[in-house]
Amino acid sequence: MIEFQRKIMGDPVRNKALAEALKHVIVPGKSIVADIGSGTGFLSFLASKLGAKHCYLYEYSGALELSKKIAKENGIKNCTFIKKHSMHVKNPVQADVVISETLGNFALEEHMLETLMDAKRFLKPGGALIPSSLRQFVCPVIAPRLWKEINVWKDIPFDLRWTAAEEMTLQNMYVKTVRPEELLSYGTQEWDRMDFQKKEKSIREATVRWTVAGDTAVYGFALFWECELLPGITLSTSPTKPATHWGQIFLPVGNPLKFQQSDEMQLTLRSDTRLKTGVILRWGIRQTRGGRTVAEQSLDMGKGLLHL
Repeated sequence: MIEFQRKIMGDPVRNKALAEALKHVIVPGKSIVADIGSGTGFLSFLASKLGAKHCYLYEYSGALELSKKIAKENGIKNCTFIKKHSMHVKNPVQADVVISETLGNFALEEHMLETLMDAKRFLKPGGALIPSSLRQFVCPVIAPRLWKEINVWKDIPFDLRWTAAEEMTLQNMYVKTVRPEELLSYGTQEWDRMDFQKKEKSIREATVRWTVAGDTAVYGFALFWECELLPGITLSTSPTKPATHWGQIFLPVGNPLKFQQSDEMQLTLRSDTRLKTGVILRWGIRQTRGGRTVAEQSLDMGKGLLHL
């Protein structure tokens, strides 16, 4: 647990953006803050130093005990520590600011969407919800490095076949550092957008299309996101932006696809982060040439899980 907290707290890009957002909304001596999934308490402690009247920390893990020690060490006394998942809190204290940093490498993998939809119960009318919105992007990966890196099965000696393991391996998402030069230069597209002030669904689905400008191979797709904390204050996992502790998501294809100039590439993405589901991603690729389908693949994380 401490390794995860060490990792996120060692991310200056993340910390600076969150601090800047709090500076914009804390009214000294007046603001009540609800910190959802408070971890070490960093956000509440920042809010306290900015003059917040009181902070309520909601955290169900052992990190809550650590945050109590940190508060004591820093002489921070205007905090209430609540060892519960926020969704299990009844009749919560109403806050002027609700903040929750539960972003994942795949943005929604930690049930950020479901947490924020519920966390609006904690917010006074007209209060500030941080983050406020999220955009998700996708881009074809045209270099073989990542595909070869995860598909080790073809390189195992001893005269054994590993087809079943290979198929399962390729039906998963992988956290990787994607290099800008490995992406289709004109290929980044937004595939999803959500406004946390509104009611958003846990099942997200979209289809994006590309017309290929020249002969190229496609080995998978990179997913990354941009999260608006407040207007003008954002965090991004784009390979072209300053690096953070988050990586990009690599979705492999089942077999590399070779495209010719003017071919059409279609990708359908579907994510399901309902609490009863966990996190499931599905992606389907279709290659057409002159209006005729020449290749089609369908991949599903549900088929890539090894149940122990």
